[in-house]
Amino acid sequence: MNPLVTPTWLASRLQNPNTIILDATLPPVGVTPPVDTHARYLDKHIPGALFFDIEELSDHSTPLPHMLLTSEDFSRNMSSLGVGNDMTIVVYEQESVFSAPRAWWTLLTFGAQHVYLLDGGLRAWTEAGLPTESGPVHRVPATFHATLNQEAVKNLSQLKDKIANHQQIVDARSAARFNGTAPEPRPGLSSGHMPGATSVPFTDLVEDGRLKPAEKLRDLFLAKQIDLNQPITTTCGSGVTAAVIALGLEVAGAKNVSLYDGSWAEYAQHPESIIEKSS
Repeated sequence: MNPLVTPTWLASRLQNPNTIILDATLPPVGVTPPVDTHARYLDKHIPGALFFDIEELSDHSTPLPHMLLTSEDFSRNMSSLGVGNDMTIVVYEQESVFSAPRAWWTLLTFGAQHVYLLDGGLRAWTEAGLPTESGPVHRVPATFHATLNQEAVKNLSQLKDKIANHQQIVDARSAARFNGTAPEPRPGLSSGHMPGATSVPFTDLVEDGRLKPAEKLRDLFLAKQIDLNQPITTTCGSGVTAAVIALGLEVAGAKNVSLYDGSWAEYAQHPESIIEKSS
């Protein structure tokens, strides 16, 4: 299934009460002062769109960023938001490709049946001359029964087994952070990479503010010697842009993709973790 949909496709379903639209825009990293993406959502969004707050919809019982909620907590949050797991869910973001794939992956991992990402996001929607609205949106509560797909998400122990067994690990961070030549944005963490990991900066999957077409993605992964027919685990700094890689792999035709939720924020803080740097 191609997870990407066009503005025209979404526009034809805008009045369908079974279609849910979610703005899942996180503030870009390293921009000071931080961008208030919720305020931008209130100012301008696709009609009927709800705000999917990735930061808020994360597990705050752990110091690790953006970790998945429990199934019970995710069920409760989605139900109260008005999102049912049998609905057609379309996720988008305000600019480029950064955080919306994390919402796409989270919803799928918790058992939503029909989740898509709007190709080109809000910019493509407005460039197509389609309407927007402002202000808050409220929907009547729905029923979301979250069931975690254990195969889709990996923990630290499983990640280390993959390293030991030389399985494919794809790192979405910048090449400089991967190589250890640029610092991590989180204090106290060494940069570098996991043994055997392959560097594919998530920005390499994006052109003109949208995901590259399938053929270009396949060429990119092939050039990095990534076998789309073998298991692949994606990782990044905090589990957000690892989902961009997961989305790109899905579009390219990969069959067995998982995401290491703790990512570098967890891996690099453990003293026994092996960290390699490129000369």
